[in-house]
Amino acid sequence: MTVQNAYLQQVTTLSTVYEQREAATIAGWVMENVTGMRRVDRLIHKDRLLTAAELDQLNSYTQRLLQHEPVQYVLNEAWFAGMKFYVDNNVLIPRPETEELVEWILQYVAATHGPETRVSIIDIGTGSGCIPVSLKNELPFSTVYAVDVSEGALTVARKNADSLNTAIVFLQQDILEVDLWQNIPEADIIVSNPPYIKESEAEQMHKNVLQHEPHLALFVPNEDALIFYRKIADMALQRLKPQGALFFEINEALGREVCEMLTQKGFTKVELRKDLQQKDRMVTALLPLRN
Repeated sequence: MTVQNAYLQQVTTLSTVYEQREAATIAGWVMENVTGMRRVDRLIHKDRLLTAAELDQLNSYTQRLLQHEPVQYVLNEAWFAGMKFYVDNNVLIPRPETEELVEWILQYVAATHGPETRVSIIDIGTGSGCIPVSLKNELPFSTVYAVDVSEGALTVARKNADSLNTAIVFLQQDILEVDLWQNIPEADIIVSNPPYIKESEAEQMHKNVLQHEPHLALFVPNEDALIFYRKIADMALQRLKPQGALFFEINEALGREVCEMLTQKGFTKVELRKDLQQKDRMVTALLPLRN
């Protein structure tokens, strides 16, 4: 089978479970992974025959994709902030809106500290490590810590930090365990994209997310949807340096509640920001000077 015929067959097959345009995008991503050739090279060499090994790999990928497994897990790769990250089902797939959160933090550091200032940053619930690795890549003089309760997630994050040549300090810790907060260093910035989907929202989610992405990193109880935000805010009151900044990615339905909670705890300059889809997605707040 030629490269071109394999691509067309992949699009047709995947169109049985994906919309046509999405099927074509996924097929192109799969063909690049299988052949090692980008789109322009596949067009130039469209009549090249796939090897037996390439055909076996393509068939294996296709079967997994037809079971609604996300293509990022199938290929063990996801792009974030211009870098390719390793991902598997121990971690959430990095999302574009999280890139916007990273960009907001970079803008804040540039405005308040300067790009060469040695700021310290802690990422809570690091998952694949996309947030700390991206920040360290742009702020090479910073000290960046990444915290997660999951050993599997930390294994993935370490793999990405190593492959992308970024020095990150990793800590395995359950942020809900208040007695362990003393193990977390003080920092200029704390950032978190914690679990924020209510259990009642699960039935509205796509199969590829619900059946394959880690529930530990997705869901919170219906009766306490702010549990992680509240705990991280309490921790930030102890571990942020004076006038340090807290950044959250949030459930679009909880923006007002998160802002009110931060204000009640004494944070100042609380700001809610929309993502490019015009959904309430990010919040920042400052720790006031201690008396």
